[in-house]
Amino acid sequence: MLKNSMQHLDNLRHSCAHLLAAAVMELYPKAKRTIGPSIENGFYYDFDDLKIAETDLSKIEEKMREIVKSWKGFEGREVSTEEAKREFSDNPYKIELIKEFSGEGQKLTFYKSGDYEDLCRGGHCPHPNNDLKHFKLLKLAGAYWRGSEKNKMLTRIYGTCWPTAKELADYLFQLEEAEKRDHKKVGRELELFMFHETAPGMPYWLPKGVILYNQLVQFWREEHRKRGYQEIVSPILNKKELYVTSGHYDHYWQDMFVAKTEDEGEYGVKAMNCPNAHVVFGFKSRSYKDLPLRLSDTDTLHRYELSGTLNGLLRVREFRQDDAHIYVTEDQIESEYTEVFAIVKQFYSVFNLEYSFRLGTRNPENFMGDVETWNKAEKTLEKILKNSGVEYSIQDGDGAFYGPKVDILMKDALGRSWQMGTVQLDFQQPRRFNLEYTDSDGSKKTPVAIHRVIYGSLERFIGILIEHLGGAFPTWLAPVQVVILPISDRHNEYANAVNKELEQHGIRSIVDGRAETLGAKIRDHQLQKLPYMLVIGDKEIEANKVAVRSRDQGDLGQLPLQKLLEDIKIEVDERRIKRN
Repeated sequence: MLKNSMQHLDNLRHSCAHLLAAAVMELYPKAKRTIGPSIENGFYYDFDDLKIAETDLSKIEEKMREIVKSWKGFEGREVSTEEAKREFSDNPYKIELIKEFSGEGQKLTFYKSGDYEDLCRGGHCPHPNNDLKHFKLLKLAGAYWRGSEKNKMLTRIYGTCWPTAKELADYLFQLEEAEKRDHKKVGRELELFMFHETAPGMPYWLPKGVILYNQLVQFWREEHRKRGYQEIVSPILNKKELYVTSGHYDHYWQDMFVAKTEDEGEYGVKAMNCPNAHVVFGFKSRSYKDLPLRLSDTDTLHRYELSGTLNGLLRVREFRQDDAHIYVTEDQIESEYTEVFAIVKQFYSVFNLEYSFRLGTRNPENFMGDVETWNKAEKTLEKILKNSGVEYSIQDGDGAFYGPKVDILMKDALGRSWQMGTVQLDFQQPRRFNLEYTDSDGSKKTPVAIHRVIYGSLERFIGILIEHLGGAFPTWLAPVQVVILPISDRHNEYANAVNKELEQHGIRSIVDGRAETLGAKIRDHQLQKLPYMLVIGDKEIEANKVAVRSRDQGDLGQLPLQKLLEDIKIEVDERRIKRN
């Protein structure tokens, strides 16, 4: 096994969760243990009857380092249901797990290291006294038992653990940088968006944020129009029957907002666009000559995410997707996927984003249609992925309920991986909607649907983009591209004339005429991460120029306004991340 393989990391972190629980039980013997799994980049353990503060984490860490010295290994033993219940007779959480596992016919096992023993399926590091050296407790959080808001709130302790000191230091540095770039913090400082308690999970977009949002949508529209996409808009409220037809009623209804009427039954607030796109396809007769038919939209969607999972723009209840549904013949699947992958490459390169693909295959317990069609679709997608030249992985059972999917995994400036867009192959829904096209021989055939988003959720994409760029948006995206700084009141007239010229050329500019020192103004706008500051004083007026300070290149000296306009126009048109 490789030292830093995923299985090794899982075992290491799960073992560290045991160590955390052992330390907590020594320090706080009245606490009740629940579960402590490994997670991406770390682990956690949930406790009941544990009242601690963040300042207590260092004390728990110290106890962990003391305990682990005597942990030479993990010993497992199989126990009966009765023995397990006796061991945890005062712990209703463990009793619930014991009943559940034994009821499913699972073996019950205890694992012990040192003096600590816990109910556990196994999966530990071989030498905890040597392996568990590079860990750190990170934070406290509240968490409902089994993730249900109907259950009691527990105390969750998060930690991280790595094979080497360097890996731990690198990860802690990444966390520190991530905190500085936190989109919730930066978005508030740059006045891009806000939330209010009366609409949980539904962002308010402030004037600057609307500009950013619209620039992303405009870029999307321009490029897709060139590629033959036709934009549609469809109702936000639809009768339940639409989702029964699509299959979403059986698979998704519990995650939707529902409105009930006295005389027309139930309506669902739209959580996805595909059923409406199918209605549009079926609006009139279609021919093979119409295919591929690319229908795109950016309608507002709503999903009932649990309140405990909401996280700024990264997990919201109201959002828009850069959505599209492409109707093709089976012979066109490969060429259309190649075209979609070309769009992915174009869009992600604009933001200097590295990405890979992940194929999600059929979930054996939650799928629609027949296995043969699924197998065929999965083989088709794997062939396309092999030919794409992009790194990809396979995650069994992660497909959509109507077909396999290819997720786009993006890596940001801090090396974190995010699941963004998705491209899904669907043989099932077109059949359920009785969609047809007339083939070249006059026969009626069912099209295949490709569901795809590139950004993913616009809200999520913007949240990640803020953190990726640290809020320093490229000039073409920046809500304010240029700020003009007159040194004193006598320079205001020239400053306003420059501003008018910039606005006439489509540059988003403002004049800062506050009665502040030039140094104070510069510091304020550096914090706002604006691409350009133009300083205007006597020398600039006399030379009929502007003194230019670039966020990315520093002081550029005096330039004729026309030269600056030309440079900014090129930068915006080419959608550069930084000025060359």
